[in-house]
Amino acid sequence: MFETDEDRAFYGLIWAGNALTCLVDKALTATHAMPLSWFEALFWLDQQTGPVSPTQLGEAAMLSRSRLSRVLDELIARGLVDRQPSPTDARAVTVALTDEGRSLYAAADATRRAAVAPYFTDKLDARDTADLIRIWRKIRNP
Repeated sequence: MFETDEDRAFYGLIWAGNALTCLVDKALTATHAMPLSWFEALFWLDQQTGPVSPTQLGEAAMLSRSRLSRVLDELIARGLVDRQPSPTDARAVTVALTDEGRSLYAAADATRRAAVAPYFTDKLDARDTADLIRIWRKIRNP
C-alpha cells in the first residue's frame, strides 16, 4: 500500500490529524454548539496577553481571511469576542476575548481534552509526547 516509511509517516500524520479533528469537532458541537473554527479562534485569543489584529489571529489559527471574517462576526454576535478600534492605527481594529468567551473557551477546552484522551493522550507516555512536540517543531519551523 505504501511505498516507503516516509509515506507511512506522512499518511499516518494525515489520518491522526483528521481523526482527532473529527472527534473534537463532534464533541464541541454536541456539548457547546461550537464548531471547531470557533474553538481555534478562541484558543489563539486565549493565548494572547491583550487584543490582537484579525490578521494576526488569522495567521495563528490558519483561517482564510473570508473564513476568519465569518468566524469573528459569529463570535462577536454571540458575545464571545469584542472588536475595538486599534489604539495605534485609526483605520484598524483589534479583537479580544470577552469574559464570556474566556469562560466558554475553558469549558470547551475541557471537552476537547476529554474527547481526545482515549484516542491520544491516554495512549502516549511522556517520551511519546516529547517526541511529537520535537517533530512538530521541526516540521512547523523548517
